[in-house]
Amino acid sequence: MNAFIIALIRTVVPAGVGLLFGWLASIGIGLDTETQSGLVAGLSLTITGLYYAGVTWAAAKYPAFGWLLGVAATPKYSTGKHVAE
Repeated sequence: MNAFIIALIRTVVPAGVGLLFGWLASIGIGLDTETQSGLVAGLSLTITGLYYAGVTWAAAKYPAFGWLLGVAATPKYSTGKHVAE
């Protein structure tokens, strides 16, 4: 799998987890639609960051935790110079 696909998966999975748990946390809270949307957005962002940081930290100690980001492998980028075409 190339580095772009690995990086994409490792970005989308935490975002999905954050959105899901942000939405679940807001269920049952009696707020107007606009306020609830802001709450879901804020919770999603916070949960996404905490999830990514926590899994990355755990994967550094125990590589098996890397699968919680969708792919255990980290992207490997080439070090050669690229010229814009």
